[in-house]
Amino acid sequence: MASSVTSKRPYHIIVFGASGFTGQFVVEEVARCATEASDGSLKWAVAGRNRARLEKVLEQAAKTLSMPGLLTDIEMIVADVSIEESLALMCQLGVVVLNCVGPYRFFGEPVVKACIENGAHCIDICGEPQFLERMQCEYHNQALERGVYVIGSCGFDSIPADLGVLYTERQLKGTLTAVESFLTISTGAQGGGGHDATWQSAVYGFADSGALRKLRRKMGNKPLPVVGPKLKTRGSVFFSKEISQYSIPFMGADPSVVKRTQRFLLEAEQKSPVQYSAYVGVGNWFSVAKLMCGGLLFWLMVKFSLGRKLLTTFPSFFSFGIFTKEGPSLKQMEDTSFCMTFFGEGYSDGKDPTQGPPDTKICTQVIGAELGYVATPATMVQAAITVLNELHSLPKRGGVYTPASAFANTRLIERLNTHGIKFSVRSYP
Repeated sequence: MASSVTSKRPYHIIVFGASGFTGQFVVEEVARCATEASDGSLKWAVAGRNRARLEKVLEQAAKTLSMPGLLTDIEMIVADVSIEESLALMCQLGVVVLNCVGPYRFFGEPVVKACIENGAHCIDICGEPQFLERMQCEYHNQALERGVYVIGSCGFDSIPADLGVLYTERQLKGTLTAVESFLTISTGAQGGGGHDATWQSAVYGFADSGALRKLRRKMGNKPLPVVGPKLKTRGSVFFSKEISQYSIPFMGADPSVVKRTQRFLLEAEQKSPVQYSAYVGVGNWFSVAKLMCGGLLFWLMVKFSLGRKLLTTFPSFFSFGIFTKEGPSLKQMEDTSFCMTFFGEGYSDGKDPTQGPPDTKICTQVIGAELGYVATPATMVQAAITVLNELHSLPKRGGVYTPASAFANTRLIERLNTHGIKFSVRSYP
């Protein structure tokens, strides 16, 4: 297990927030991956506020994975985002910290700060654009100076989208100029589900959308140059012939993350940026009507403190049972999968993108198991494994990056292909 600081630190990976709902599944994924190193070279630990809860996490992981040794072999580190000294100690012990403590707008910055100051690389699974962009704005230079990598959105938000666009570009024989992605989610008889923490992130993210606009004005980035015809914006609700169902714009972090990647590739490697739009399939008209009614109520309520209080207190009621304080059942997770399909267009080899309309198209897919608590732990842990083994392939010598900016020249896509996240080229419909 390669790392320039391994000899000084006892753990390659520390899972912080291990006792949270998502943290439990990340712990189990790290434990699985540790067994893939035949020599047992991957050393890891769990961290959180409460030692008793960390013990329960290891007990559950040992039971689920039939690995009784986890109870005695894995160290527990007590650390709290509100106690700076505890974060510093934790970060001094590990090469990579996997930060699973959200919502990140409330709890993420102290971890980023502690990692940079104490020389630990930081990976999170944040889907909150304001936090991600603010961390890049305020901490990139500090991370660069200290040789630390802070890589956000390494879960379902936004590795499939960000690396999916990168993969699509590399499969096209020519110049890719525009991509649309369509997400579809398949569930079993019990339907899909999410945990309350994800719901809270959405509530507070939409409530504070004005702060994101203010941050972007402060950053002052110029619009990215458009290569080829401008990608047309679809309606707020439309029937997609590509996936044969009604669709809406994807409201997560993917568009923001992909745009930041394209800006980085333009500035660092002089690559022409790819235009990108993201959509999600919602089904038939009944689903659209339910979504519109629920969405309108949600949008009105997040604007007021009382509304936010009600939304976060009763997530199941206001999300039609999708988000609960208990999270999805194992059966729901087993029966759920995702497919993200990318439709790209561009210009074949040797053709000037400034001359005439695009003359080539491509379709690719990224597919995987349940997105929040199966695919997300897999992408997060493989991102960490990549940092440990391919640090020399990451850009510059540190900084705050998106997944594709950080991992463009690594084997992460290959790693994901062997860990349940499949990238492939499909025939264009």
